[in-house]
This record gives sequence, structure tokens and C-alpha cells, in this order.
Amino acid sequence: MENKTSGSVQSVERAFQLLELLADHGESTLTELSAAIDVPAPTTHRFLKTLVSLGYVRQLPNRHYGLGLKLTRLADRVDSQLGPLVAPHLDTLAREIGESANLAVLEGHMVVYIAQSPSRHAMRMFTEVGHRAHTHLTGVGKAILAGLPDDQMARIVGRAGMPAATERSITDLDRLRKELNKVRRTGYATDNGEQEVGVVCYAVGIPNVPISMAISVSGPAFRMTPELGKKAVPLLLSEAEAISAELLGVMG
Repeated sequence: MENKTSGSVQSVERAFQLLELLADHGESTLTELSAAIDVPAPTTHRFLKTLVSLGYVRQLPNRHYGLGLKLTRLADRVDSQLGPLVAPHLDTLAREIGESANLAVLEGHMVVYIAQSPSRHAMRMFTEVGHRAHTHLTGVGKAILAGLPDDQMARIVGRAGMPAATERSITDLDRLRKELNKVRRTGYATDNGEQEVGVVCYAVGIPNVPISMAISVSGPAFRMTPELGKKAVPLLLSEAEAISAELLGVMG
């Protein structure tokens, strides 16, 4: 078995470091990437050339590097596996709280909903699996952003922009920072009509997992009262811990 310091293992580590940097920054120059992984530019260029040839990195017209479209296939596979694993936990939330429960992950600078357990009510919130949304507008997005370093959060929001979906939407980065500090203090995020008028959502991040993800419950404002929120938040936190433990068990 090769040890951790062998050249081939280090090459794999460097390749993944480059992919993670590009995921965080969107695009970067050879010089920036070389400095970030503390590897000479010619060596970094060889890593990038290999990743480009495999389709996992692409070189942009401005000579910067970005993530390649082939990663989409891997992301789709991950999403398809996560959904069934998390489904029982979403079912528990929907049954206990009586509203729709969702799972979303961070992909690039947006959140993507990858699983849902619908409410039993005839009038309910339905978010299509595969739907992409801005992080600053959603409970799941804010729960995810609260778990990231401030500079990474700012890059994500900066790339996506902060458009207003309703008059309640947060469109200022400083105000968003204050909101995220509140999420960190309380342990949960809310969307109070910020993405869609009349819809309220409570969300929490999944702790200690390598994928930025969150679960939520959402419904019409007349049912999603503060009293229901007091019931929903502990259940969300409990299911988030259970999902974390299950994912970590699967990953070994």
C-alpha cells in the first residue's frame, strides 16, 4: 500500500485541492491556483492540463480555469443517492410537522432541491426536485451560508447576485451577514415570505458532512406560525443530526 507522502497520492490530493478551489472561487488563474496549493506553476499547469483533458476542468476564453461540465455527472449521481437515503427523515418531518419537508444542496452559487416529502394538506408548498434558487432568498440557502466562512459566503452571493423576489427579500450583503449571525446563534434559518409571498420556511444545515446541505419544512404563512416553528426547529435539528450520522456511517 502506498503511503500518504508518495508522489501519486500527493498528485491526487493536489488535483482535488484544485477542484475545491475552483468550486469556491468560480474561476482562477494559473498563478492564483499555483500559489494556493503551494506548488510551482509548471507542475500546477500539468495537473490542470490533465484535468482539462478529462473534462473535470475547462479553460475559459480569458485563460482562467473553471470547473468542467463532466463534474455535473458526478453531482447528479451524488444527488440521486442522497435522496433515497434522506427520504425517511423527510417523511418523519412531514408527518410530525404536517408541512412539506425538503433537502437541498449547494451547487456552485445556488441551492438545488434534490428531495421532498409533501405535506398531507391539499393546500401545500411544492418545490420541484432539481429546482435551483438563490441562497439569500431561501431558508436552506441561509442555513448553508451560515456554515461557511464569510469570504466564501460573500463570493457565492457575489457571483449569484442578490435579486429581490418579494418586498421582504434581503438584497444587501451587510444585512445578510446580520441574518447569518442570527442563524449561527439560534441554530436555524427562516424564509419569511422572502422567496414567495405568503410562504414561511424553517431550515437547518446538516452538520459535519463534506457536502453543504440543509433540510427544511415550508408551508403557507397562516399555518407556519411561531408556535409551529417552536415544534419544527427541534425536530429539524434532531433529523439533521441523524442524517449526518447516517451519511458519515456510509462514507466510513
